[in-house]
Amino acid sequence: MNKKIPLPASMDFYQDNTKLKWIILVVSVIISVGSIFYTNFLVNQLKEREKQQVELFAKALEYINRSEESIDFVTNEIIFKNKSIPVIWITKEIEYQYTNIDLNESMSKERKDDYLKRQVNDMKELYAPIEMTWLNENGEVESYGFVYYKNSKLLTQLIAFPYVQLSVIAILAFISYLAFNYSRTAEQNQVWVGLAKETAHQLGTPLSSLMAWVEVLRDAPEIKNKGIVEELDKDIKKLTVVTERFSSIGSTPVLKDENIYQLANNVVGYLRPRVSAKINFEVHTLSETIQAQVHAPLFEWVLENLFKNAIDAMGNSGTISIKILRGGDRRVLIDISDTGKGIPKTIIQNVFKPGFTTKKRGWGLGLALAKRIIEMYHEGKIFVKTSEENQGTTFRIELKSA
Repeated sequence: MNKKIPLPASMDFYQDNTKLKWIILVVSVIISVGSIFYTNFLVNQLKEREKQQVELFAKALEYINRSEESIDFVTNEIIFKNKSIPVIWITKEIEYQYTNIDLNESMSKERKDDYLKRQVNDMKELYAPIEMTWLNENGEVESYGFVYYKNSKLLTQLIAFPYVQLSVIAILAFISYLAFNYSRTAEQNQVWVGLAKETAHQLGTPLSSLMAWVEVLRDAPEIKNKGIVEELDKDIKKLTVVTERFSSIGSTPVLKDENIYQLANNVVGYLRPRVSAKINFEVHTLSETIQAQVHAPLFEWVLENLFKNAIDAMGNSGTISIKILRGGDRRVLIDISDTGKGIPKTIIQNVFKPGFTTKKRGWGLGLALAKRIIEMYHEGKIFVKTSEENQGTTFRIELKSA
C-alpha cells in the first residue's frame, strides 16, 4: 500500500503542482488560440480587401484599353496609387508588366523574364489570376490578359504575427517556469540546510554526554571484557559521523580521492551486526584500489540510505549486492542491487522526490537526500537502473574518477 506523508502547506504546494501546471497550460492555450483566431479574422478581411483592390486594378487596365478618352484620372488615382500589393499582368501585346516587384533593373531582359515567370508561378499557388477582357474588332468580348498578385508586406507580416506572438509567450512561459523552479529550489534549500544544522546542533549535547558515560563504564569491573563498551564506542563514532554529515549540509564539502571499495566495506561492516542475520551483503569489484572524488562521510550516508531501503524492500531477508566498476570518461560506477519486492514502474519517477514513501512510517527523505548529495555536492548521478516487481531493484551511482 502506497502512502504519502503529509507535508507542510508551503512544501505541499511545490510537491503537488500538477494542477497549477495544467491551469497555466490551459490559460496559455486559450490565449494562443484566441490570438490565432483574431489574427486570422483580420488576415481574411485584409485578404478580401486586397483582392478587391487588385480586381479594381484589373478593371482599370481594361478601361484604359477600351477607352479613347483621357485616362489620366484612372492611371494616377488607381493604377499608380497601388504602392503595396505586388502585381504582375500579362497582355497580348506586352508579355510582362509589373508593379511593387523587387527587381534589379540592371538585369538583362532574359533574367528579368525568368524572375517574373517564377514570381507568376508563386502567385498562381496563392491566388487565382484575375482575367482582363476587351472588345475585339467585331465588338465581341474576349480575353485580353491576366493579373497575378500576392500578399502585400503588411499582410505577410500580419500572417506571421501570431507565430511571433506565440514564440514570445513561449519564451515568457519558459522564463517564468525557470524562475518558479529557482524560487522553489531556493526555498527547499533553506529548509534542508536549516533542518540539517539544527539536527547537528541537537545531536551535539547528548553525544558529549554519551562519550563521558562510556569512559565511566570503561572502568566498571562488571562490564569489562564483555564487548559492551567497544560496541558503544562504535555507535558513538557513528553518531559523530552523522553529526558531521548534517553539519556538512549547506556548505561546500571538500572532495578527496577515496577508495570506494573500502568505503563500501566500512558501511557494510557497521550495518552487518545491526541488521537481521538473514541479510547477506556482497561487495564485488575487479580492483580493490578504485578511487573516486568524494566526501567520505556524505558518501557513506548515501550508501547507508540505499542499504536501509533495500533491507526494507526485502523484508529483513535477502541479498544486497554492491558492484564497483570503472566506467568511461573517467567515471566510477557503483551498482547496488537487492532481491526485494521491486518498484512499480508507475512510481519510479517519484522515488527521489522529498516526502514520497511507500512505507507506512517514514518521511520519504532518504533517497531525496541521497540524490542531493550525489548530484549537488559530488556532481555525479544517481538513478534507478533496473527494477522488476518481486525480483529486485538496482540503483546506479556515477562519480568522478580520482
